[in-house]
Amino acid sequence: MSVVTEVSDDGKKLTISIKGRFDFGRHQEFRESYEKLNTKPETFVVDLKDTTYLDSSALGMLLLLRDHAGGEDADVNVTNCGADVRKILAISNFDKLFDIDGPKEDKSAGKDQVGHAHQDKLNSGKA
Repeated sequence: MSVVTEVSDDGKKLTISIKGRFDFGRHQEFRESYEKLNTKPETFVVDLKDTTYLDSSALGMLLLLRDHAGGEDADVNVTNCGADVRKILAISNFDKLFDIDGPKEDKSAGKDQVGHAHQDKLNSGKA
């Protein structure tokens, strides 16, 4: 199964994980993952950790989920995006419609304890 759903114990959060290709072939399975619930969750999370490919129909499916969840007022998060998937979402301006983040383990990479990004020193010969 390439679309896996998990509802939190309190029923307030639905996590939909996409494994492999997120394309038109996943359309019915993706829609059923949120439409067949008895109650509507407050928060929807689409986990793309194991997603290897995303096309324009996947973008459309994300928009349908957003509409189902409440449109502009919806709490829909797209998480664990790999670099290629994140790039597609950014080019499509989906970062304006969804909360999007990358893999959790990458969030602190290249930052000090205060969260500042490190910059390499220029090779100017000065220490």
